[in-house]
Amino acid sequence: MAPSANQVVGIDDDQRFALMKFRRSVKDVMKPEHNDHYLLRWLRARQWDPVAAEKMLRDSLKWREKWGIDTTLHTWQAPEALEKHFPSGSTGFDKEGSPVLIVPFVGLDVWGLLHSVTKTDVIRMILRHLENYLTIARKQAAEHGPAALKVTVLFDLEGFNIKQYAWKPAAEMVFTLLQLYEANYPEILKICYIINAPKVFSLAFAVIKKFMHEYTISKIKIYGSDPKKWQPQVLSTVDKDQLPQHYGGTMVDDNGDPRCGLIVKPGGKVPKSYYNSNPSDENEKDYKRVTIKTGEKHVVDLLCMDNDSVLKWECGVEQHDIKFLIKRRDEEGNETIVHEARKITEGPTDVGILEASGPATYSVIFDNKSAFLRSKKVYYHVIITVPARDLNISDEPTDEKSPAACSTAL
Repeated sequence: MAPSANQVVGIDDDQRFALMKFRRSVKDVMKPEHNDHYLLRWLRARQWDPVAAEKMLRDSLKWREKWGIDTTLHTWQAPEALEKHFPSGSTGFDKEGSPVLIVPFVGLDVWGLLHSVTKTDVIRMILRHLENYLTIARKQAAEHGPAALKVTVLFDLEGFNIKQYAWKPAAEMVFTLLQLYEANYPEILKICYIINAPKVFSLAFAVIKKFMHEYTISKIKIYGSDPKKWQPQVLSTVDKDQLPQHYGGTMVDDNGDPRCGLIVKPGGKVPKSYYNSNPSDENEKDYKRVTIKTGEKHVVDLLCMDNDSVLKWECGVEQHDIKFLIKRRDEEGNETIVHEARKITEGPTDVGILEASGPATYSVIFDNKSAFLRSKKVYYHVIITVPARDLNISDEPTDEKSPAACSTAL
C-alpha cells in the first residue's frame, strides 16, 4: 500500500525539527493543501535552513500574488496565436502516478510567438500548464502517495535550432522562466528526459545550467537521437500504455497519430497574420564583412573579464567554405582550443554559443591558409556577454503591446 500523501518518511530527527520550526513560522500563510510535503520542498531547496526557507516561501507567495497564480490565472484567456501554437500535452502518468508532460520542442516557434504575443503571455501560458499539472499531481497523491506529487517531463528536441534562442527576446524569456521556476517551484521535478538533442544543445545547456540549482540539473537526462538509448530509460519510468507510439509506447489518438497530436499539441509555425510587430522593421544586425586572401587568416580577439560569460557568434561565408575555430588565452599566456576547427560552408548563417570565463582573451579565427586559389568573403557578428547582467531578466509581469518591435539580437 502506498504511503499516505500526508505521511513524511525518510527524514532524520534534525530535519524533522527543522520542519516543525518552519511549519510554526509560516502558519499564518498556509492553505489547506500546504501539507508537510509542500513545506519540505522549500526546506530542501534551502539546505534545511528554516529561516532561509521561510524567506524563500514568503517571497514566492508575493510573486504568486503579482502574477495572479491563485486568483486570475485560471480565468485568463490566452491569445489565439498562443492557444493554437504552443506545443505541449500529457498522455498519462508515470509508474508512481505522477503526470507525464510531453513537449515536442520543434513545434515551439519562439520567433513567431514573440512577434505575436508578449513575453508575459508566453510565461503565463507555461505557468498555467504547470499549475494544472501540480493540481493533478496533488489529486494523484491522494491515491498513489507522495511519490506522485512531482512531474515527469519528456522534452523532444528533434529539429532544435539554436538560432532562435540566440535572439535576445527569446534568451530573455528562457532565463526569466528559469529564474521563476527555481525561485517558486522547488523540488517538483521527478525526472526530465531530453531526447533527440543535437550536439549544439550541449553548448546551450552549458550556459543554461548556470541558472539552475544542482537538484534540477541532477534530474535532467540528455540523450541523442538513438531511441535504443533513451527509450529503455523512459520506459523504466513510464508504462507503454501511457506513452505515444512515437516515443516507444502503445498510444495513438483518435486520428491514429503515433505522436498523439490531438492530445499533445504539436505547436507549429505561427502565421504572420498574427504578428503585432514586423521583423523587417527591426534593427538588423550589423555584420562585419572581410575578404580573407588565400593563405591568410582573420582573427577576432574578444576580451572576457567575467566568469559566467557567453561567447555568441553568427557568421557565414559567401562562397565555398572556410575553417572556423575558437581559442582561449589566459593571463599567463596559456592557449587552448575551446571550439575545435571545422568548416563553415556557404548557405544558412552559422549560429552558436560557447561558455566563457575570464580574465582571458578569446580568439575567433577564420582560417583560409589551406586555400591556394580563392579568397573568401566572410561576414560575422561575435560578442561576449554576461546574461545575468546584460539580459532583461525580471519576475515582473508586463503586457507591452509590441513584444519584439524594439528588440535586437544580443
